[in-house]
Amino acid sequence: MLQQFFGCANVVIKDEDIKRSNSIKKQCILFSKKCIFAARNNNNTVVPMNPIQMVDLRTQYLHIKEDIDAGIAEVLESTAFVKGGKVSDFQKHLEAFLDVKHVIPVGNGTDALQIALMALGLKPGDEVITPTFTFIATAEVVALLGLTPVVVDVDYETFCINPEAVEKAITPRTKAIVPVHLFGQNVNMEALLKIAKRHRLYVVEDACQSMGAVYTFSDGRKLHSGCMGEIGCTSFFPSKNLGCYGDGGALFTNDDNLAEQIRTIANHGMRIRYYHDVVGVNSRLDSIQAAVLDAKLPHLNDYIAARRRAADHYNKAFAACRQLVTPTTASYTTHSFHQYTVKTNGIDRDKVINRLAEKQIPAMIYYPVPLHLQKAYLDCRYQEGDFPVAEALSATVFSLPMHTELDVEQLNYISDNVLKAVAEQN
Repeated sequence: MLQQFFGCANVVIKDEDIKRSNSIKKQCILFSKKCIFAARNNNNTVVPMNPIQMVDLRTQYLHIKEDIDAGIAEVLESTAFVKGGKVSDFQKHLEAFLDVKHVIPVGNGTDALQIALMALGLKPGDEVITPTFTFIATAEVVALLGLTPVVVDVDYETFCINPEAVEKAITPRTKAIVPVHLFGQNVNMEALLKIAKRHRLYVVEDACQSMGAVYTFSDGRKLHSGCMGEIGCTSFFPSKNLGCYGDGGALFTNDDNLAEQIRTIANHGMRIRYYHDVVGVNSRLDSIQAAVLDAKLPHLNDYIAARRRAADHYNKAFAACRQLVTPTTASYTTHSFHQYTVKTNGIDRDKVINRLAEKQIPAMIYYPVPLHLQKAYLDCRYQEGDFPVAEALSATVFSLPMHTELDVEQLNYISDNVLKAVAEQN
């Protein structure tokens, strides 16, 4: 294949097309900030390739535009922008999808985590165990509430919290564990729940990256991510597997009393209007975002299947490359591939990322600094070297484009250029 770039465009022209024709008409068309190159041969064949993005929300929108637009128009027509019917519709539909008793929509995933800890009645000084390799929000809400974050190392294969490390970190002050289902894969929840039960601890699942992943217990039971502990939390940030067009989040629980407490806290501590029983916050999902999510929800399983196909393509392409360690899916869980994250072995990942950028292929590092080494969370209890797995991951991982709209041509182009960038360092 002959591959070229014109401005922001990725161009793919078959070599045989060039050989068959001495005169190929080439056109470069620039519109909507997107450059598409079209090569026409004697058969008038056009072979374009769209620009590669980490997440392609526009193309996804175009596939379901009619449903999205209709849902938003309904909200605008009703003017029920807050606590409207679209919010309750989405809530009921998501409860059915997850097979969970209560879904409580809120403003974002970080709010969900904070409200969950507030609903459990934790007090300043209580310890909450969480992984050190995660997005900052997991520990952020613990600190904001005056609780004590206790960080532990993760499993090298799955990137998720290590249950053995959790048990070693438990003290008489420990009250809760916040496992993070990182990158789309469930934590080993059966082991973690046994530890929590043994020590009488709450489990609040951070399922902000794992919507749609399913956990299988040893007795054959299957439960959705976020529906195994006392409370589960998720985010509907636009790039998520189920994402809205702004901010949004939700909490899940099968406990009626906790559900009532969560709803109260999220509504300024009110059960009855203007009567405030507890200290609360103002956090709610607006009707327009609910309309978007309700239109997307019926497609979620297809979206996850598309992500898995893309991950399988990458896995096969990199299988023989010893410098790249592809992600592992544990036997007890499915993987929804919010991110496709590889570990580098014996190469400079920054050089790979820079080379990909030259070819207009984005790549990201999730996450370059573990929590215990972040400036805001430096603590005399922890030193560099205390969590070797998390520190090694932060130094070696990078993530490739992963979304529902990746086609084979794009995946081939990405994979080929990753392998070329790696080969340059041999």
